[in-house]
Amino acid sequence: MAKSSSSFVCQSCGATAPKWSGKCEACGGWNTITEEGAAPPIGGSATRRVKGRKFALEDLKTEDAPPPRRITGVTEFDRVCGGGLVPGSALLVGGDPGIGKSTLILQALGEYARKGGHAVYISGEEAMAQVRMRGARMELSHVPLNLGAATNVEDILATLEGGKPPGIVAIDSIQTLWTGALDAAPGTIAQVRTASFDLVRFAKSSGAALILVGHVTKDGQIAGPKAVEHLVDAVLYFEGERGHHFRVLRAVKNRFGPTDEIGVFEMTGKGLAEVANPSALFLGDRDSSAPGTAVFAGLEGSRPLLCEIQALVAPTGYGTPRRAVVGWDTGRLAMILAVLDARAGVGIGGSDVYLNIAGGLKISEPACDLAAAAALVSSVGGQPLPKDSVFFGEISLSGDIRPVPQAESRLKEAAKLGFKQAFIPKGTKVDGAGLKVTEMTSVADLLVFAPRPSQARAAKTPSAG
Repeated sequence: MAKSSSSFVCQSCGATAPKWSGKCEACGGWNTITEEGAAPPIGGSATRRVKGRKFALEDLKTEDAPPPRRITGVTEFDRVCGGGLVPGSALLVGGDPGIGKSTLILQALGEYARKGGHAVYISGEEAMAQVRMRGARMELSHVPLNLGAATNVEDILATLEGGKPPGIVAIDSIQTLWTGALDAAPGTIAQVRTASFDLVRFAKSSGAALILVGHVTKDGQIAGPKAVEHLVDAVLYFEGERGHHFRVLRAVKNRFGPTDEIGVFEMTGKGLAEVANPSALFLGDRDSSAPGTAVFAGLEGSRPLLCEIQALVAPTGYGTPRRAVVGWDTGRLAMILAVLDARAGVGIGGSDVYLNIAGGLKISEPACDLAAAAALVSSVGGQPLPKDSVFFGEISLSGDIRPVPQAESRLKEAAKLGFKQAFIPKGTKVDGAGLKVTEMTSVADLLVFAPRPSQARAAKTPSAG
């Protein structure tokens, strides 16, 4: 009996199954399994083995110069890429629909072409008339940028290989492409994987810097197989809240630069404006002297970034206390509340707790623990924190405050923005950068911001009757 030439692949996680079923056993998704034709074998039959050739092995000693960079002219974009795009590299940019991915890429290619570079922008979702309208709004109409609208990979490669090799090529988006070598529909796992492989192979052979735009799933992950993220050299996420005017470009993988680097943009009517001082943007107007706000001196990649932590502790109106967190990890907040109750006796576990990172910024750094705890204690005690102070430090389960890396960069950024004092973990080796430094050993030291914790606990906790 002849072996079937098709397979059943989950379009959500890429898992294969021997037959069709309504639910994927790997990821639990429903109606995600589709039948796909088998990909053509690479290098002949799987059972046939040919004799290979020897290659030379080398040691780690190298005198190679750092890879050259192609500067686009968009400083924040070049920063996240590690100083510019490396020839022959592949870059994957993902983000929510409507967040501004196409605007960012078109602006970067337009600035590169304005300086005399050869850039090609190929759209698989929009017609060229729509791209031109966006370019006119961004004042790029007179820029010598080559546009194209195509979805067939063979047509795209034939066009690129038939002319002058471009310096930068952008494909918007990878989910719309298809290749005639497969029978699967566009956007499926096999099509996305094969199209990405062909485009990356072209970039490596021609020396062009390739930018792929990818859609994201409802979980915030780039749609398609994880093999695409392994194929490319860098993966960037374009983030932002629709209710806020700023956008954050974040690197999660970069073979030619640091990871977790960020670039901050502000959405305007003429495109994306670069934000040279993001700390001032996220801090905003801080004239209010209400309790429950603390400034966190954070670090995103190699860039120090200051933001405001807002906390509110209120009596619960239901049997179960409510926890609402925006921009921070909910589990981290639960841990901080437990440590404050057990090690400092603050007693806010039975109250409603609301925590917000001002401006819609998302923070995952453990150094934010001390600032969040200070904001919570300030809200409980009803006493505002010093307006010209910053906080940073990691809190352990024992209640101790542990040092965090690159404290000097954090303090220098705070001093540049006019802050006068800093509350930092004990044992941090810094010169202070001109700030008055207060070392803190444990969370019990935060009680100075809540002089009457017992009265505050009685006021915040509802009676049993």
